Amino acid sequence: MSEARYLHATRTAYDAVAADYARLLRDELAAKPLDRAMLAAFAEVVSGPVADLGCGPGRVTEHLRTLGVAAFGVDLSPGMVAVARTTYPDLRFEVGSMTALDLPDGGLGGAVAWYSTVHTPPEVLPAVFTEVHRVLAPGGRLLLAFKAGDRLRHLDHAYGHDLSLDVYWMSPDRVADLLGEAGLVVDARLVREPDEQERPRQGPQAFLLAHKPQR
Repeated sequence: MSEARYLHATRTAYDAVAADYARLLRDELAAKPLDRAMLAAFAEVVSGPVADLGCGPGRVTEHLRTLGVAAFGVDLSPGMVAVARTTYPDLRFEVGSMTALDLPDGGLGGAVAWYSTVHTPPEVLPAVFTEVHRVLAPGGRLLLAFKAGDRLRHLDHAYGHDLSLDVYWMSPDRVADLLGEAGLVVDARLVREPDEQERPRQGPQAFLLAHKPQR
């Protein structure tokens, strides 16, 4: 079976930008207190191993570790995984896709998808969330960060490189409904306005904290 076009485009783009992306965004969380608050809340309620899905160069994986979380990273881009392994050699990073995770059923205490679904076409998200549900243990937690809105933007250039990449903004209500359809229960949500660096192109940012029911 041939690979979905969006997966190929995403891998190709992030392989190309991996080193510059890591350099430009490495300290981004330091200026985002509300984003850190959601990660801290997730860390407080999660128990067991946590997969940082779409981990990129590993900055969120490392941040989770500083919060006491047993986190490891999974990313579609071998280039990103190579950067993450070099930057954080004592953390585990693997190449993989959120559409077909090489993880056992019910093996995770939690999962984080930190802006890693923004290149996924909306019609594919139900399959992604069903896969997350599969790998979470009963009571396991999911923290999802994404761009809030209802639009599609195509990027031809980013992080100093020419590329071809679609970016999707989605309504928090719609994403919450999709999580519910996959069997996950939303516990909390935060929508914050864009900060100075994110204006004017980014718009509001959304965060959903959810869990897999015990039964």
